[in-house]
Amino acid sequence: MTGVDPGRLDDQQLMKELETIHRTRHDTLLYGSNDALRAHNERMAQLEGEYLRRNPRRTVAAGRTREGARDRCT
Repeated sequence: MTGVDPGRLDDQQLMKELETIHRTRHDTLLYGSNDALRAHNERMAQLEGEYLRRNPRRTVAAGRTREGARDRCT
């Protein structure tokens, strides 16, 4: 694994890591090697999984659900 185990990060560190990995996603997809993209995918999944584990009842905006998206189209 690359980086610190997400379970060992405090909430502020976890959010900083998530912000960084999301910011670099587009460039990694467009210009990174297959190995870089694979590593990026794995790390993002680890960080996002930890965030969801810690925040199972996070606020979900109605417009970000399938039903909400369908409502926008009508």
